Amino acid sequence: MSTGTDHGPWQPPWIRAGKAGWPVASSVLVGVIQLFGSSVAAKHQVPQRVPLDAFGYVLLLVGPALLVLRKRHPVAVVGASAAVTLLYLGAGYPYGPVFLSFAVAYCTAVGSDHRRAAWLSLGAVYLGHLLLTFALPADWQRGHIARGWWQELGVTALVLLLAAVAELVRFRHEQIAAHRAAEQAAARRRADEERLKMARELHDILAHSISLIHLQAGVALELIDDQPEQARSALVTIKAASKEALGEVRQVLGTLRTPGTAAPRRPAPGLDRLPELTAQAAHAGLDVAVRVEGAERPPPTGVGLAAFRIVQEALTNVIRHSAARRAEILLDWTAPDGLTVQVDDPGPAAAPDVAEPVGGGNGLAGMRERAAALGGTLAAGPHGTGFRVTAWLPTAREGAGER
Repeated sequence: MSTGTDHGPWQPPWIRAGKAGWPVASSVLVGVIQLFGSSVAAKHQVPQRVPLDAFGYVLLLVGPALLVLRKRHPVAVVGASAAVTLLYLGAGYPYGPVFLSFAVAYCTAVGSDHRRAAWLSLGAVYLGHLLLTFALPADWQRGHIARGWWQELGVTALVLLLAAVAELVRFRHEQIAAHRAAEQAAARRRADEERLKMARELHDILAHSISLIHLQAGVALELIDDQPEQARSALVTIKAASKEALGEVRQVLGTLRTPGTAAPRRPAPGLDRLPELTAQAAHAGLDVAVRVEGAERPPPTGVGLAAFRIVQEALTNVIRHSAARRAEILLDWTAPDGLTVQVDDPGPAAAPDVAEPVGGGNGLAGMRERAAALGGTLAAGPHGTGFRVTAWLPTAREGAGER
């Protein structure tokens, strides 16, 4: 999960400082290359070309100076670099790495998706060079240009190479950006799945425990004066249920701890804790019968947890919404590739609690999500005068791994 700000993922200060200073450092490097390279090239081109003077050196520095702003104003920089390059060539100064600053500005403009401005600037430099080479009389310029089509073929090849390199760089940057976006989307999706998983766990834990506590608290209030021993039993049940809930909530919230911190973790609940669940329901006044068909077998951890939570939520709904004082759980292992969990509430429905939110809660939706996450199904609806929840969970290892 990203730990960055609104401006992107967090990076060490030295990396941020390096990125901030790179435009200036690279511009200085380009300037040094242009000055040194042009000075060396001038020794071999005079008197065919005009010797470098103060104005020539200024032009060699203006191009690199413009590159400092290439990230913020790529269109203006590539246009200005083209104009400086043409002015240098028109003045008759020696050929050399004067084109380097324009090449950097061109690649930056293409990479920042200003391809039309970059192409126009490249075309202007190329056509301007052709005009200076063939169309204008040599005595108009301060130097003499050796006219030859074979030389222009080399220039044309360099222009095409620059365009190809810029497009390859742009394509590579787009690939990197797309890969980074896909990784960020996957990270967000995993984070959303983890949040949904924790929300389901917390809902199932708290809904069951608080419903049990609410019911036993009502019993204790009614019996505390006339039958204090039974009220005491209800309070003991409340204490045990709250302790159990606190332990499971701590286990779920432990996943939010900073990586590296140790936290005691209880095993994930499974069908082996079904007797404990039915005992809690019995304390709430609900008699639960468990029926098993077929040969029991150890389910994968994910299936065991889902089956336990589905039964827990179904029993919670019986306690909260039904007038029945009994329920039946069926664990059907007869299918070789799956487990069927069925919880029957004989009904009828109880009068709605005034504190119950309009539209109900998220219990049924959470049960469906649990089953679907494992590749199973869940059906819930009226059955006779009561209600039935039926879930099918795959037990094959390839379809029921831990989620």
